[in-house]
Amino acid sequence: MASELIDALQALAHERKVDEFYLIERLEASLAKSYQHILNLEWDARVIIDRETGHIYVYEMVPVGEPDEETGEYAEFEERDVTPDDVSRIAAQNAKSVISSIVREAHQQSIYEEFSERVGDLVTGTVLQGTPDFTIIKIREGVEAELPHYDLSRNEGERNERPANERYRHNQRIKTLIIDVRNPSADLPRARGEQARPAIIVSRTHPDLIRRLFEIEVPEVYDGMVEIKSIAREPGVRSKVAVASREPHLDPVGACVGPKGSRVRMVVEELRNERVDVIQWDENPAVYVANALSPARVTSVDIDEANHYARVHVPDDQLSLAIGKEGQNARLAARLTGWHIDIKSASFASNLVEEDDLLIDEPEEETDGYCTYVSPEGVRCRNHARPGSAYCGIHADCE
Repeated sequence: MASELIDALQALAHERKVDEFYLIERLEASLAKSYQHILNLEWDARVIIDRETGHIYVYEMVPVGEPDEETGEYAEFEERDVTPDDVSRIAAQNAKSVISSIVREAHQQSIYEEFSERVGDLVTGTVLQGTPDFTIIKIREGVEAELPHYDLSRNEGERNERPANERYRHNQRIKTLIIDVRNPSADLPRARGEQARPAIIVSRTHPDLIRRLFEIEVPEVYDGMVEIKSIAREPGVRSKVAVASREPHLDPVGACVGPKGSRVRMVVEELRNERVDVIQWDENPAVYVANALSPARVTSVDIDEANHYARVHVPDDQLSLAIGKEGQNARLAARLTGWHIDIKSASFASNLVEEDDLLIDEPEEETDGYCTYVSPEGVRCRNHARPGSAYCGIHADCE
């Protein structure tokens, strides 16, 4: 039985990719608590498993000397051998549940240590199982990830990382972005059912998913010759990507779009036909804002740097295109550039100028039918004003 236990531990450690000695140490600590209860020991127990033979030894840690006056703790202990005759049978009864728990915790910890350094990486996985609240994705053998899509109105504190237009089939392969890895050893409030859920959390809505997809499809982006400056995204519907070139003779937009749109088409297909606009970044904010409103043509852009405000004028036939359906194009352009954008049509701007001119010709003051004269003491005249005048007969010379 002893040798079989060691063989089983070694095989399990190898299968689950867990350190063998760590597994044995955790088993010793767990068995020590079990034996302390089973043997009804007065003092703490210590269990030692021989690494070669697998024999189990149980010792009671009996304190020696006097306790510390301040802490009340003992500094020295004497190990008293209390190993029962049926130690192997008792160990076998407890080993199964103890080892399962240890292996699960060790496996979760090894996943955390590996994938916590890969947050922001793109991974390809296979859909294993779908529930109304999340989808389980297999990244590789023994490693699973969770793609949450909770109803946030009913599940406060959870996430929704699935675009509204996407549904997944069993065994479907999808690309996702690692956005978080739960730490199994952290003393933090846990989400509902977190112990039974995968530690890795992935997303299909994060803007950096588009960045990683362009790095795969566009060699210039991967090599750093083309830089993605900013991304604004409404998942499943439309995105805008601002790109700039580090090479003077390289067109960044053309490089990302590819011959006949082949490169950007691959990104769009992976995003389930989400529209992707690639625009030229410019250090001049007026040019940048105008580019961000593409495909609309812009007449002029007035920049207020103090308030980070941009007033954009467009032709009348381009106003609806610049604003977009339900304001989507203007909203994405504002997120992409970081500027507050106010879009006006050419006719609206000209009407404002005419109204300003009319206001100049209007009287500066309106009367209520009484004389507008006010004495040095601040008392207004109570007489009626003459027709066509702001003053009465007494104060007519004030005009």
